[in-house]
Amino acid sequence: MKTDKRFALLSVYDKTGIADFAKVLQKLEYTIISTGGTLNVLEENGVKVIPIDEITGNPRDSFDGRMKTISFQIESGILFDRKNFKHVTEANKLNVPQIDMVVCNLYPFEEKPGIETIDVGGPTMIRAAAKNHSNVLVVVSPDDYGLVADALEKGKVTDKLRKELASRAFYHLSFYDSQIGNFFSDKKFPKELTVPLRRLSVLRYGENPHQAGALYLMPKANSPLGKLKHLWGRELSGTNIGDIYTGLETVRQFSEPAAAVMKHLSPCGIATGKTAEEALDRAVKADPVSAFGGVVVLNKPMDLKAAKIIATFKNEKEGNTDIVAVPEISADALELLKKVRKTMGVYTFGKIPANRTENWDLKYFAGAVLLQDYDDNVEKSFASWKVVTKKKPTQKQLELMHFGFKAVKAVKSNSVLVVDKNIPMTRGIGSGQTSRIGATKIALEQAGDLAKSGILISDSFFPFDDSVKMAVKFGIGVIAEQGGSINDQMSVIAADEAGIAMVFTGRRAFRH
Repeated sequence: MKTDKRFALLSVYDKTGIADFAKVLQKLEYTIISTGGTLNVLEENGVKVIPIDEITGNPRDSFDGRMKTISFQIESGILFDRKNFKHVTEANKLNVPQIDMVVCNLYPFEEKPGIETIDVGGPTMIRAAAKNHSNVLVVVSPDDYGLVADALEKGKVTDKLRKELASRAFYHLSFYDSQIGNFFSDKKFPKELTVPLRRLSVLRYGENPHQAGALYLMPKANSPLGKLKHLWGRELSGTNIGDIYTGLETVRQFSEPAAAVMKHLSPCGIATGKTAEEALDRAVKADPVSAFGGVVVLNKPMDLKAAKIIATFKNEKEGNTDIVAVPEISADALELLKKVRKTMGVYTFGKIPANRTENWDLKYFAGAVLLQDYDDNVEKSFASWKVVTKKKPTQKQLELMHFGFKAVKAVKSNSVLVVDKNIPMTRGIGSGQTSRIGATKIALEQAGDLAKSGILISDSFFPFDDSVKMAVKFGIGVIAEQGGSINDQMSVIAADEAGIAMVFTGRRAFRH
């Protein structure tokens, strides 16, 4: 059941390839209806077009163009069922055009959010076409023009293709509408929420080689992950992305040059220095065994001197680095890294923004999502730290504790770390343990003799005095912990008896 003509309605924001696609449709004997800027582009390229107002009867510029596509004729022409005799009879009687294709994509709302950039007609046409996909092809991306043209020319427009195009259309609408909802919302946690995500890249794999994976980004998010540029070596896996992200969250806390060596979403070495070279050298030396196969992240550009640290680690320790991710890298530094290891991935991500554009820290749990504030602005808590022992920490120890507390925030809980007694670098990291004494033991044993006079940092309180007593045996000079346990006094007494200082931070720093 068909009417005399087949129509294709073309109305797009992104004009990429639209003229060439329209010419294909003309050859296939589609009559093209179009609007505004799209119509102008088509006519400039020699495509014969019927202005949409000739179909709708709507005055072309009425209400500043708000009604140019909204009409009984257009929506009926998209929605009527070609397989229903009654529908076809009505369409012929009412002179409704048979619109067999809708090509429409929407203005990127994130570029200019506001009332006047909310499209009504476009989403209406897309939704109608996607609903009636068994009769109407709906195309929302220039990337699909070739696919659709090929299927049309070969006469192989399958139900599978129609459903896939409809799926993309509904996702396009959902992505668009979710941004508008978030734009209007004044609630931190709305009752209903959709999160717009746009695919950035398909990854080498997810966490394991048998798991496929892809990276998505929120529109207008200023996350450095959105600016990752591949310069050399291996493509990224899901685990690499996680390590780069956690490394970024670690080093972005510092204004001075900072470096983190990441393994399995947790740092094995964190340090700051006067230069990127010094910070990286310290971070690698913090735990060279664990640094093997690690991901290096810096908060400052990598120069040749910093790159030589990677080369030295390879040559002297036979330690491979899997990924280097830095804001920028000099040409000579990149050339050196290319010679160090052919498969080592080298990426840049630009300057780390001082403030985030993302509203929430999201954690996904197989069908459920936790939304929470980011654990930022830790410096504001330093003023409220409380010395609870007879002995007071020195100013130098306090500065190192501030470094250590920022560092422990990046370590999986339960986490305890040992900071060097003189310089801002980790000497031992106990991470991801189910008991705090276990995390303490790992950190102290890893630090070994370097724990003497060092700083012990815990991401939460010590529920018993066992961790304090163990730290004393290793010669720890000062301890920083959350406080707030019913057994706080036991830990304070143990520190006093050992003659070491203890500070309660009053702030937990869990990361899971």
